[in-house]
Amino acid sequence: MIEMALYFAMGCFGVGLLFNLYRIAVGPQAADRILALDTMVINVIALIVLYGIQGGTATYYEASMLVAMVGFVSTVAYCRFLLRGDIIE
Repeated sequence: MIEMALYFAMGCFGVGLLFNLYRIAVGPQAADRILALDTMVINVIALIVLYGIQGGTATYYEASMLVAMVGFVSTVAYCRFLLRGDIIE
């Protein structure tokens, strides 16, 4: 039963990734693209955690934390680039 729920959740997050990819490609403004990229990182984190639950190993939880930190830094850097035109002052 839990495997069916895991497959369903992975499918839902996969569809969410496709919707985010569409918003990144077609987004009318840069803010929409940044938000879609950040949501895409969250969906990837969820997929990694679900895969860790399915595999029964704790290594994927540490990997998801690393992806979360990199995703946060990339979102902040992209926002600074759009606002100021320069990332490092």
